[in-house]
Amino acid sequence: MSIEQSQTTYLCQELVSRRWGVSTRTLEGWRYRLKGPNFVRIGGRVRYRLSDLEDFERSGSVLTGELGR
Repeated sequence: MSIEQSQTTYLCQELVSRRWGVSTRTLEGWRYRLKGPNFVRIGGRVRYRLSDLEDFERSGSVLTGELGR
């Protein structure tokens, strides 16, 4: 496997917040309630894998219902 194939793109919660039009507090609430997309902690900071975000978007789970609340 080449280096390019093994690289993963991570987004911080601020970028995810802008991507989806939700506040960072909403993302924090989802993490607390174990809803929303998977995330990882790297060096104590929350990061989201782009592939996990895309999977979550495709699944349609939680996102649309949470935006309306």
